[in-house]
Amino acid sequence: MEFMPDLSVLFAFTLTAVVVILAPGPDMTFFLGKTLTQGRRAGIVSYLGASLGLIVHTVFAAFGLSALLAASETAFTAVKIAGAIYLLWLAFDAVRNGSALAVPSEETKPQNLREIFSLGVGINLLNPKIVLFFVTFLPQFISGADPEAASKLLFLGLYFIALAVPFCLAIIFAADRIAATVKRSPFSLRILDWIFASVLAGFAVRLLLEPVRR
Repeated sequence: MEFMPDLSVLFAFTLTAVVVILAPGPDMTFFLGKTLTQGRRAGIVSYLGASLGLIVHTVFAAFGLSALLAASETAFTAVKIAGAIYLLWLAFDAVRNGSALAVPSEETKPQNLREIFSLGVGINLLNPKIVLFFVTFLPQFISGADPEAASKLLFLGLYFIALAVPFCLAIIFAADRIAATVKRSPFSLRILDWIFASVLAGFAVRLLLEPVRR
C-alpha cells in the first residue's frame, strides 16, 4: 500500500495527533456544549458536522500541497519550516492564553439537528486556525522527494479524523463529568495546555533542526 507512510512515521504521527485531538478547541467546545444543553444525540450530530469540515480541509490540504510540491520541492520544504514555526507559536499560545474550552453555564435556545450539523460544519470550515494547522501539520510527516506524497497526505488527514472518533465519542458520553471537573478544578485544563504545548514545541524544534543535521 503505497499511500501508507512508514510505521515509524505513522507511530510518531499517531502520538502527536492524539495530543492535538485531546487539546480543547472550538470544535470540542461546540459538541461538548451541545451535549450538555441538548443531550448526547445533539452532541454526536455536532461532532459529525465538525468531522465533515475536517474532511474538506483534508482534501484541499492534500491536493493543494501536492500541487505545491509538483511546482517546487523547495517551496514545499519552506511550508514545512513555516509549519514548524507555527507549531511553536501554537505551543506558546496554549501556555499564554490557556484552553479554548468553555463550558456553557446557562441554557440556550434548542436547535434542530439539521441546524446543529450545519453549525458544526461551519464552525470548522470558517476557522482559519484549523485551515492553517492542517496545511502546516500534515507536511511534517511527508518527504518532499516522495512520489506518493499526495496520497500519503490524504491518508494522514483521513487517519487523523478516524483516530479522533473514539476520543470524541468518549468526551460526548462523559460530558457531564468533564463539565463538573472543569468547573471544580480549572487547573486540570492548564495541565492539558502544558502537555499540548510540550509535545508541539518538542516536535517543532526537532523539525527545525533536521535541515541542520543534514
